[in-house]
Amino acid sequence: MDTLPFPLAERPDDATAEKGRKLFAGQCDFIKGVVAMSGLPAADRLEVCFAGRSNVGKSSLINALTGRNGLARASNTPGRTQEINYFALADSHYLVDLPGYGYANAPLPVVEKWQRLLKQYLSGRQTLRRAFVLIDARHGIKAVDEEILALLDSAAVTFQCVLTKADKVKDKDRARVLDQVREKLSKHPAAFPEIVLTSSEKGDGIATLRAIVAGIT
Repeated sequence: MDTLPFPLAERPDDATAEKGRKLFAGQCDFIKGVVAMSGLPAADRLEVCFAGRSNVGKSSLINALTGRNGLARASNTPGRTQEINYFALADSHYLVDLPGYGYANAPLPVVEKWQRLLKQYLSGRQTLRRAFVLIDARHGIKAVDEEILALLDSAAVTFQCVLTKADKVKDKDRARVLDQVREKLSKHPAAFPEIVLTSSEKGDGIATLRAIVAGIT
């Protein structure tokens, strides 16, 4: 039993895993890209959002969760995603792909506009139940990640750390990164006390994350 602070989320039991599988096996459609708060869809269902610095693997993770390779557009160009992208999952959830932050390949005024929209969204969306903050398992939490973690604290939005690209990390390095992530998370009151370790390429942690989303009320 992992008694460390911020333990790794355990694989769900069969019933819980099936609930997550059924949710993500349902219809999932791109609704719209939002560039201003006035463009948000009606707050008529539970939503979870995915945040992370550019090229952390958000699009790949959303595609892996939904089993639809082309649903979220992956790009090798940092800062390509410039909108808050909404996806309707079944008739009960919104999945929200937030603009990548940090090292955006865009003019400063554009980056500042994204940042303002991000802050407004996180502070003002009443149906937002959890933010999943994606962290590259090879690098751990960086200074640019700390900014959004602090923002989530101030907005009182519960966030859960999802480590991506776990298949690209050697075991000896993984323990070091986990120690660093746990130490950083301990300073954030809005942090959910479990870490999810994933690999979109290998499928590791996908069933666990599906079950977590399906269990949020």
